[in-house]
Amino acid sequence: MEIYLIRHTKVNVEQGVCYGQKDVDLAESYAEELEAVKNQLKDIEFDLIVSSPLSRAKRLASDIFGEQVIEDIRLMELNFGDWEGKVWDEIKDPLFPVWMEDFVNKKCSNGESFVMLRDRVLEFWNEIKLKDSKKIAIFTHSGVIRTINAIEKDIKLEDSFNEPAADFGEVTVILISK
Repeated sequence: MEIYLIRHTKVNVEQGVCYGQKDVDLAESYAEELEAVKNQLKDIEFDLIVSSPLSRAKRLASDIFGEQVIEDIRLMELNFGDWEGKVWDEIKDPLFPVWMEDFVNKKCSNGESFVMLRDRVLEFWNEIKLKDSKKIAIFTHSGVIRTINAIEKDIKLEDSFNEPAADFGEVTVILISK
């Protein structure tokens, strides 16, 4: 089985803003980035196409594959709760320093911890690997891709940020032997 992890394209968000599950606009470069992703996926026959329901991932998936796209909420980015839409350096929440010390286990105010993200992604990932599909496309976010890589490479969550992050519009292929 070949699983293609596709990160959404660039977003129209200022550097340093926390946006997690907040629906944000795509960058003006979307049309060119869309073509670049299409070129990476051309001539590949996918049995299954799944996307995060957040518009930045779903639009890319739908613009390439139309009605074939199935949404799955487990593919959404980390939920930063009350911090979404705020500049990181301006978050005054008393839980922020606690979260910064242990973002793996501590959750954001009205949001998730990295463990909570991992748990929902792991559930999705285990289901996907049981599918009778040869090629699967998954349109998602950096945190989800980082989590899948940690699962597949058996990396501790706290060490997963030592691995390079998926770039906007990047396609990563994972081979699963059955």
